[in-house]
Amino acid sequence: MSDPILVTGGAGFLGAWLVRGLVERGRAVHVFDLPQAPWSRLPLEHIRTIRGDIRERAALVDAIRGCRAVVHLAGLPQLWAHPRGRLMQINFRGAVNVLEQAVRAGCERIVHVSSATIWPRPGAMVCRWGDAAGPYSRSKLAAEHYALTLARQGAPVVIVSPTAPIGPGDWSRTPPTQLLLDFCRGKRKEYIETRLNLIDVRDAAAGMIAALDAGVPGQRYLLGHRTVSLLELYERLAPLARQPAPERRVPYPLALLAGVVMEWWADVVTRQTPATCIAGVQLTRRLPPPAPARDLSSLGVAPRPLAQTLTETIAWFRAAGWIQK
Repeated sequence: MSDPILVTGGAGFLGAWLVRGLVERGRAVHVFDLPQAPWSRLPLEHIRTIRGDIRERAALVDAIRGCRAVVHLAGLPQLWAHPRGRLMQINFRGAVNVLEQAVRAGCERIVHVSSATIWPRPGAMVCRWGDAAGPYSRSKLAAEHYALTLARQGAPVVIVSPTAPIGPGDWSRTPPTQLLLDFCRGKRKEYIETRLNLIDVRDAAAGMIAALDAGVPGQRYLLGHRTVSLLELYERLAPLARQPAPERRVPYPLALLAGVVMEWWADVVTRQTPATCIAGVQLTRRLPPPAPARDLSSLGVAPRPLAQTLTETIAWFRAAGWIQK
């Protein structure tokens, strides 16, 4: 593709790695993100930057004009937000704006970035509304339903669903990164019984580029790699972070109660992201998708070992001054 590719949310954690990957492949890249986004971390000499908000349609019209393809990545990745409606406004209404304008502009390929938190259960075609835990997952589900509707109407929409991206460079501290960082700082003395799927952020970005080039419109691609229990993850991190692995398991009811209390306190008093929220605890009951690396392999991407990702992530934490060297 010689014509520009617009990446919304390109200054974020996953977005920045996606932009770098596209630039390295010789693509012309336009990045649309908020004025206050961390623009300095992008290869500015190789891209065009457009400041704006996906909730504003007029800004998107100008940004998409002349682009052959759009990768819609912009959104709020947190499980909790204040006010509550903010997640739906950004992750759903904003997605509708981007997808609508991309279709109207005649883009040849539109990649919509969804979430593995709403990946359908085995045997189901789509995630049911009742299976979406919390406002974040519901906002992503509404956006995915809209993207699938456009695809059924003939729009060239491809959907990718990363699992939990981790790796160096997450200055915004998305939930998976915060989980690792909290352990490295000695703040995770207990664990809850759960399993989660992890993917290196650079491999997720490579999967998105492959979907942009070869993905089939109307199809969803799961971008995942290694499934581990939370306890196993902490045990892998322990020698790297020089922290003891936790030995005490927190029962689910107790964790849920803590989530209710902390979320209420955040809603009413602090207006700051709580250490634990209701949706985060509820997601521990959701099993990771089966065969998480199958779609990544079909796209021609071989993920790097989890041990390498964890080692490089902890090294980046130290280089950033977030944990002691």
